[in-house]
Amino acid sequence: MTTTLPADLSCPLVTTRAGGPTLSRIVAGMWRIGDWGMSVEQRVAFIEQCLALGVTSFDHADIYGNYSAEGLFGEALRAQPSLRERIQLVSKCGIKLVSPARPQHGIQHYDTSAAHIVASAEESLRQLSTDHLDLLLIHRPDPLMDFDDIAEAFMRLRGAGKVLHFGVSNFSRHQFESLNRRTALVTNQVEFSPLETAPLFDETFDGLQDLGVSPMIWSPLAGGRLFTATDARTEALRHVIKGIADRIGQPFASVVFAWIMQLPSKPLPLTGSGRIEAIAVAVAGTTFTLSRADWFAILRAARGHEVA
Repeated sequence: MTTTLPADLSCPLVTTRAGGPTLSRIVAGMWRIGDWGMSVEQRVAFIEQCLALGVTSFDHADIYGNYSAEGLFGEALRAQPSLRERIQLVSKCGIKLVSPARPQHGIQHYDTSAAHIVASAEESLRQLSTDHLDLLLIHRPDPLMDFDDIAEAFMRLRGAGKVLHFGVSNFSRHQFESLNRRTALVTNQVEFSPLETAPLFDETFDGLQDLGVSPMIWSPLAGGRLFTATDARTEALRHVIKGIADRIGQPFASVVFAWIMQLPSKPLPLTGSGRIEAIAVAVAGTTFTLSRADWFAILRAARGHEVA
């Protein structure tokens, strides 16, 4: 069925933990900004359209777009400097890609040394044309990571006013808590969707809820596989979600975002689209709550079996 979104959609704000940053409940992911084919003026307009929806937080990483995404966003901020005070900038570091943009990298690897974290954050500031990041995340767990070394880098960046808050991405509960004991972390950005439910059962979300920390969620629509995958389980899952969406008069994707945000750890899903209509559909997911029966119907279809 066709659904008309409310004209006055406004994304709520969430503080990711006591003393942490206040971010919009839906975060605009900039991973694919280089694929959107936008001029500088169109990028400025897109940011302004996001702000009109209440989406004030923008997620980056140094490696996105083969090290180009932050620079593209920074061009928009240079063209319209007043945007910076109205948004929150999130970025990540710790992965070194083999790339013509980094010819010194001979092998793809992780680097969570204090020197690399500080240098990467400073390069993100240059690329984004800003004097501070609102939030910096370690992108992936590093087998060679030294928690004390990472905490030292975070303290240096915070002391210099270059990064206000810190978190991690793709960390296990134990890894998160080990670093959090040394320096306060405000989020763990993890993959979660009806096709990737592991954080529900591996203590990731339980541990964050216990600490009063909101996770950020990447790939909430499973990278589009919820719409395109043809295996039997995904098709059955798609049928269940569509049935709920049609019955309650909400878009399919809005139902998925609402399903994710219903968790008591208060997740903040990321979008990945340059279409403002897709951002609006995500924001619409903040406006309603699924019944428990509908929530568990999606979980049952996602896992292919009853909860007990």
